[in-house]
Amino acid sequence: MPRPYHPVMQRYAAGAPAGSPIEPWAADSPSWDPAAAALPSETWELLRRMPKAELHLHLDGSLRLATALELADGLGLVRAGSDADRLGWIRDGLVAPRAVRDQMALLRAFDLPVALMQTEAALERITAELVEDLATDGTRYAEIKWAPTLHVRQLSLHDGIAAVVRGADEGMRRAPSVVVRLVAVLLRSHAPELGVAMAEAASGFADRGLTGFDLAGQEALHPDPALHARAFELARGAGLGVTIHAGEWGGAAQVRRAMKVGTSRIEHGAPAWDDPGLLRELIERAVTLDLCPTSNTQAGIVGRYEDHPLPRLMRAGVAVTLSTDDRTVSDLSLVREYARAHASLGVTLPELWAIDRHALDVAFLHHDEALRARLRDEFEAFGRGEPRLAEG
Repeated sequence: MPRPYHPVMQRYAAGAPAGSPIEPWAADSPSWDPAAAALPSETWELLRRMPKAELHLHLDGSLRLATALELADGLGLVRAGSDADRLGWIRDGLVAPRAVRDQMALLRAFDLPVALMQTEAALERITAELVEDLATDGTRYAEIKWAPTLHVRQLSLHDGIAAVVRGADEGMRRAPSVVVRLVAVLLRSHAPELGVAMAEAASGFADRGLTGFDLAGQEALHPDPALHARAFELARGAGLGVTIHAGEWGGAAQVRRAMKVGTSRIEHGAPAWDDPGLLRELIERAVTLDLCPTSNTQAGIVGRYEDHPLPRLMRAGVAVTLSTDDRTVSDLSLVREYARAHASLGVTLPELWAIDRHALDVAFLHHDEALRARLRDEFEAFGRGEPRLAEG
């Protein structure tokens, strides 16, 4: 007897067109950004070779299409059809439209991946593959985020976290050029007591590469991060770095709310540009915004990529980093995001290089300052050999 057809897949499979047989982020010249596609080949090559650090990257937004199809097949979720049709269904389930109405609409792209990531084997595999994929970008350091509470249909919090930790270790074994650390994400919609339980579970892995604690999710429905103050307190007490997603809804006021909780980094936060007083506070408190311009455009936070305030924030003195947010959901690689920022936002190569090096400064490597120093030395050595990255 065939397995029931999963309701998550119904939305993506009915009448879906054939998709591309390659991973969505595999090509370096995105057709949806003619300016980036038109960059000289030597610029693309420099951006590929440049050692990079990425601080804002979600595991469940970065699945390989082929892996997702295989996992969905194993669960009996995919209807029969040609290989191209089947991969097209998966692609439509994992890659969000280039523009959606708001953050809530973008979050629907995570329904399918979460449905597939409910076993230790799936979590290990997807994590290890993401680490391997990062190596294709010239990425040397990355922080991978995921929400452990979304993966407990069959697993305990502890076992789910342990699976991601093992996957990260395996990925670094396969791709030794990449160092990753993990950031456990609490969802805004969770009850405070569940946040406390997750902080306690995550803290038990602080010596195994889980070095950060984050808050994310439906900002419009759950705007106040202070509801989870106890979870933040426990995470800090265990030595985890704390960061908060803010400004995906509600503008600069939501960034201010995140500041009140106390954090050295804010994920997104682009609407801070609209509040000069907030800009001054960000600068005075040395708070870094981990920006994702493509994702912000996709979610409707800014109307056009070219209008993203990243260069204005940076030139005003606000510390920023540059990341993809979600490789698959946004059809993106870190090289692509750097190329878009250069071509469409006018961020110069020396400015990109400064952003990149700053990411190492604020990375959650406080458990291993020797590693941070080695990575800094490596980045600086690369920069000395590349005149195009020099200031001025």
